[in-house]
Amino acid sequence: MSLFGLLLGHRRTGLSWVRFRDSSPTEMSVEPWPSPQDQAASEDAHSSHSPPSQDQEQPDKLCLESFWSEVETIRQGCGEADLDPTRRDSRQSEEGEQEEQWLADAGLSTLISEDSEDVDKAVLLSTLTRTQAEAVQRRLDSYTLSRRKKNKQSPRDVRDIFSSPIAQTMLPESQNSKELPQNSMASVAKMPFSAVTPERQRGAPKEEFLITDIAYCEQAVIFMKQAKFSLNNVPHRKEDGTLPRVICPKCRLGVTRIQDLSHADMKKVRQLALIDMTALCDLLELEVKRHKTGRRKIAESTLIGVPLATLLEHDQKLRTNTSIPIFLQTLLSFLEKKGVDSEGILRVPGSQSRIKLLQQNLEANFYSGHFSWDEVSPNDAAALLKKFIRELPDPLLTAEYLNTFSAVRDITELRQKLHMLNLLVLLLPEPNRNTLKALLEFLSKVVNREKKNRMNLWAVATIMAPNLFLHKAVPSRLTEGTEKGQAEKAADVMRLLIRYQDLLWTVPNFLISQVRRLNENSNRRYQFYDRRIKNLLRKIQPDSREKPEKNSEPRRTIRIQVEDLVNSTMEFQLNINSRTSDLLAQFYRQFLRSPENGKGKMRRNGSVGYPDCALYEVGGNIGEHCLDTETHLLDLYNSNPGGEWIIKTKPNGGRGQ
Repeated sequence: MSLFGLLLGHRRTGLSWVRFRDSSPTEMSVEPWPSPQDQAASEDAHSSHSPPSQDQEQPDKLCLESFWSEVETIRQGCGEADLDPTRRDSRQSEEGEQEEQWLADAGLSTLISEDSEDVDKAVLLSTLTRTQAEAVQRRLDSYTLSRRKKNKQSPRDVRDIFSSPIAQTMLPESQNSKELPQNSMASVAKMPFSAVTPERQRGAPKEEFLITDIAYCEQAVIFMKQAKFSLNNVPHRKEDGTLPRVICPKCRLGVTRIQDLSHADMKKVRQLALIDMTALCDLLELEVKRHKTGRRKIAESTLIGVPLATLLEHDQKLRTNTSIPIFLQTLLSFLEKKGVDSEGILRVPGSQSRIKLLQQNLEANFYSGHFSWDEVSPNDAAALLKKFIRELPDPLLTAEYLNTFSAVRDITELRQKLHMLNLLVLLLPEPNRNTLKALLEFLSKVVNREKKNRMNLWAVATIMAPNLFLHKAVPSRLTEGTEKGQAEKAADVMRLLIRYQDLLWTVPNFLISQVRRLNENSNRRYQFYDRRIKNLLRKIQPDSREKPEKNSEPRRTIRIQVEDLVNSTMEFQLNINSRTSDLLAQFYRQFLRSPENGKGKMRRNGSVGYPDCALYEVGGNIGEHCLDTETHLLDLYNSNPGGEWIIKTKPNGGRGQ
């Protein structure tokens, strides 16, 4: 039996949805995920079958010239020696070290620890799908082999973990493993996977379905099987380069954005995302080596060349809730007001002498408040923005994942590119992720003003790609090979980041399900130490936890923590159509806008303002979760009956949250 075979023999995870009690989180209403252009035009959310906006199919000659001009600028700025792959400040980890670090980052370091108990090792593993588990096994096998070469004692075989009585209590008593592939395929067949059929392969699709209920690596397994079958019957036609409208079927539990989860749950999301991304890389045969940045001399500066963490540590003393450097916020705000309509913004170079003087002036006077932007040229400011990004001591995309971001260009299918980028965004440290989002939001605004600034999506992408993907701390293949092909591929990844940024900053439903299950397993880890004791306790004392009856419409008591309503509560009747927006509407009527309890604040213009509130799910199988307004509350109640619902004021985070 292979590693985790026993686990998989007791559970149908593979491609089926993880269900919690009587919930039905996978009933979905198909809605489009709009592009920035769609949002700017305020299109109807249900117009999913309208034609997508037409992108320029390929970068033109001017775009390609701009790309290599940016590369040359970077070379001149840091020196040829710094861009020489043989002379880097980073290094690849030694044999075995990468696997050990990977296991630690994935939350699986207990697998190679002699001191940890089986229950500790089984908790996270019990949430994995078959393909995810196989990826973990490959890293363990590689680690074990390196230990043997170094004549060190090998870690315990992980297959032994699942044979222990303690670990068995973590495994749901479910179907036989032989049912997994067949039933999983049946589940997927019901979903809109028509994008892989021969009809869709004959040309570029106008719409692309992005399913998030199923682990991305498991989707890749199915896609590869279907693609192999299709290629044997119908010749594949290369896509023309236009980007389709992406339709993301919505789960009844709503959309979860990165900022909606607690830090503790996001840590688990990152661990699971790393496992799924690694499994996806294995399937797509992407050889990605993680690098560690060595010690580098930090520039004696207050703004340019300063680590993000250092800038934020300083800025958060001035503005508690800021999430990106104050200097970057100010620079982007200036460019949005003065630069987005400037023809050739980002492409037209500023004056080198003025840029140098501008940087010196900012370094000396920015934080004192004595700096004036009135005489600053938008082109000089845009050049300074690019310099800020590329001269960060560590890449904005991090030394660990920069090459993986670059490798996305070698993936053929758009859906799998988006899968990989979604997981990579989740893996970024919070300061990097917030800074990247702020940058992409600005670039999207530049593209939306194309009629005035003559900068379309390809133009912006080709100019910004070298600044993001070339860094003197990490070896890069960006400038190798056929020039036109390398430029197009790098710009294509940048183009996807700009176009689909809102989608990429969400947490896939399958990861939320795995986090819920991980929390459930952690909560009951010490309840049962032997299966026989567990079964005996079930007979003696039935489970007393509250279980909703079918077709029941329970009432929930919602706690309110809004300004001076901290100790208030509210009753809400649930039914099959109840949504978060309905509950919040009742709250506003009952507590904020009623004649007796009105809590609005008078604005200067005479209107009344009310606090911006949200409903949070706290406890049970989740840490803290800010709920989407479209969440179906009865489904949520069935998924997590032990959770508490609290209405709170939304945090006033900085830009890029």
